Amino acid sequence: MSEFKTPGVYIKEIPKLPPSIASVETAIPAFIGYTEKAQRKVANDLLRIPTRITSMMEYEQYFGKAQPETGIVVDFTGVAPNQVATARINPATASVHLLYYSLQMFFANGGGPCYIVAVKTYTGAAGTITPLDLRNGIDDAGTINEVTLLVVPESVNIKGAGALGNYYGVFDHALTQCVALQDRFTVMDVFPTANPIADLRSTTPGDLVKLKYGAAYYPRLYTLLTYDHSVETQVTITGAGPSVNLSLLKAANNALYNMATAAISNLEMLLPAAPAVVGQYATTDRLRGVWKAPANVNISLAIRPEIIVTGLQQAGMNVDDVSGKSVNVIRSFPGRGPAIIWGARTLAGNDNEWRYVPVRRFFNMAEESSKNASEQFVFEPNDQNTWTRVKAMLENYFTKQWNDGALMGASTAEAFYVHIGLGETMSELDIWEGRMIVEIGLAVVRPAEFIILTFMHKMLEEA
Repeated sequence: MSEFKTPGVYIKEIPKLPPSIASVETAIPAFIGYTEKAQRKVANDLLRIPTRITSMMEYEQYFGKAQPETGIVVDFTGVAPNQVATARINPATASVHLLYYSLQMFFANGGGPCYIVAVKTYTGAAGTITPLDLRNGIDDAGTINEVTLLVVPESVNIKGAGALGNYYGVFDHALTQCVALQDRFTVMDVFPTANPIADLRSTTPGDLVKLKYGAAYYPRLYTLLTYDHSVETQVTITGAGPSVNLSLLKAANNALYNMATAAISNLEMLLPAAPAVVGQYATTDRLRGVWKAPANVNISLAIRPEIIVTGLQQAGMNVDDVSGKSVNVIRSFPGRGPAIIWGARTLAGNDNEWRYVPVRRFFNMAEESSKNASEQFVFEPNDQNTWTRVKAMLENYFTKQWNDGALMGASTAEAFYVHIGLGETMSELDIWEGRMIVEIGLAVVRPAEFIILTFMHKMLEEA
């Protein structure tokens, strides 16, 4: 029966081009931790609400600033006017809250949009980092589809009995979410212990399915960031009087106050590496592509690694024959940079398929992008016409990725394949039961991790 009821001329547009695929964002981290406040309009209305920000200005607007330090000690030596002031941190009374400073490192290293999950305020936390709080925050991040990276920097300050197991338990929870959602990746630091690498390998899960969704970095970094030293900051003064806050010191002796604040500004702040690393992830993705290893790049605002690791020492961290769990080292190379990311392996460092961070993250992007684009075909006829459109859409997308340098091969046939159809990926039963099955194979480029130069003597030949 004709759909036209009135005589006349009608135009009907028939789509000839296949639909296109837009790549999802690849470097949108969720930072989970404690903040000064969590307020958009009323107090605590952003607690455990993943909130998207794009700058430190937005962070301070919604989540406040760093917790004022109570662990700063300023030592005055000598006699006026030749006194010298030096500052240090007392670990026993130092603040355990690092999220504010971690975001500074993230943005300084090229980070862009990210989500903040404030699990509690400083007041509500009462000076402790609780694993349950952090796991709850990871669950909250799981509700945001845009998130592609999970970072929990304050977990390095988990204290007390069982701290090691609690720390890696938090990241096991994050890896479990990555496996379930298949669209994100966990970046973690090695927990500081007497035997950090051995403890990581003995405490983290042995499940390869989980390990391919995470990477570990070591050691922590001394940075150029400055501790909060507002006038309310409590400092312990030695050699010049009792413990006071800076406002009292300023009122009593302005010269000593200026010396104290200058000394505090010169303190080297020790921070976990993960926030700066994911900032470099974002920079590398933006400038080169997610398939480029986020390595051999210098970390901005870093002074030096906490521990100097030699090439011989790194050999046992990069490759482990027993557990297979690789650790990416941050190293200092004279003349090149004080803190260079010198590794690009996942925790599944011995797995041939998922050994490298850029390979895992590229597949995350490709899978999520293809999934999002394919949703338009849900409830379409499961027939040859639909299969042809789906195949053309995917082939166009991966051809672009090949042209951009993400896939290996001298031709697209060598770089990828897309299979779909009856007798190819589906049986008649699949079609009757409403399943449209697409098989995609990708030859993703891999880092040149070991560049081997072979030299030999050329012997002088007689004429």
